[in-house]
Amino acid sequence: MIKLLGVAIIIVGFALGLNNITVILLAALVTALAGGLGIGGLLSTLGSAFVANRSVCIFIIVMLLTGTLERNGLKHAAAHIISRIKNSTAGLVIAAYGIMRIILAAFNVGLGGAAGFVRPVVTPMAVGTVEAAGQEPHADHVEAIKGMGAGMENIAWFFGQGLFVGGSGALLVQSTLAQLGYEVSLLDLARVEIPVAIFAIAVTIIYYLWLDKKLRRSCYGEEKR
Repeated sequence: MIKLLGVAIIIVGFALGLNNITVILLAALVTALAGGLGIGGLLSTLGSAFVANRSVCIFIIVMLLTGTLERNGLKHAAAHIISRIKNSTAGLVIAAYGIMRIILAAFNVGLGGAAGFVRPVVTPMAVGTVEAAGQEPHADHVEAIKGMGAGMENIAWFFGQGLFVGGSGALLVQSTLAQLGYEVSLLDLARVEIPVAIFAIAVTIIYYLWLDKKLRRSCYGEEKR
């Protein structure tokens, strides 16, 4: 039963509202000592887990970094930057992000996804366009902006990563076609994906621009142009 002391520490620590990281580290240390692993064994286990799951660890580090930046004014800085651009709209901000995102995806460059980049950077910039126009952001419009930002991230990344030669998506398609008797090169797959990716991002941009314009009319009474 003493080996479960770490679980009790987590329960008590969270119930008392103590610092989460401190509680978890203390629980891990107590569990290692109670289980006979020792400090050396704990560090060795953590190191092995980090090497075996580097992508997960990097994701966690990015999330912590993004959270820290967001807490210290990242949202306000992003909104302030976009507010200085005249005649910008939420739809244009999201469209610009989609173009940038699909280009980066073609080189297999990640930005942190919807949680790590869209929420703390793109969404505040899009909402900032409303504030720059001297209007109070409407709740329905803000929720739609969140959805459009996340949707653009998913579409741009899904279709853009197929442009990267040697990416996991391309390798999956190549192996699937090989099982069906079709031998194709990764370069050929990337060439075929180019018009598909362009069409997908273009349709998404057109739809989001239309949706944003519709929401601005219904939420803020803007006249049709």
